[in-house]
Amino acid sequence: MKKENVKLNSSVISKVVVSTGVGRMRQTNAQFDDKVLPEIMSEFAAITGQKPSVKKAKKSIAGFKVRQNETVGLMTTLRGKRKDDFLAKLTKIVLPRVRDFRGIPASRLDHDGNLNIGFKDQSVFPEINPEASKWNFGLEITIVAKVKDRDAAIDFYRQIGIPLTVA
Repeated sequence: MKKENVKLNSSVISKVVVSTGVGRMRQTNAQFDDKVLPEIMSEFAAITGQKPSVKKAKKSIAGFKVRQNETVGLMTTLRGKRKDDFLAKLTKIVLPRVRDFRGIPASRLDHDGNLNIGFKDQSVFPEINPEASKWNFGLEITIVAKVKDRDAAIDFYRQIGIPLTVA
């Protein structure tokens, strides 16, 4: 049955996008590019299994204290075996480690069947040692599936082991 789940993941889920925003950390630390960003990138790479791409601001926005070409986030797109391994880790290890976890609300699904999961802290991932980690950052995980509608997506995500709750 495990082989069917892996096959099901590969055929229906096209990619998993993991991203984080680092704009607030830039404002609080003067040595952001030299000290903070490399540490965040190494922890992000440990979580996802591949090096993240750096996302820069496209234009300056004075209200957010953001200048053009400043680093505002990190992102990686997982496909193939890395995607399957990450999904297995997410469902079997990470979600049970979340404090007071009662399932993912079905409202996190969009009309195309894509699932968005957010974490306030990276310490729920087993690769991160909370005592050694100097910086806390949240993660946004988007699972992009090739499903026709929302109801079929709910059934599919439950089938592969993602605990969805109907609200």
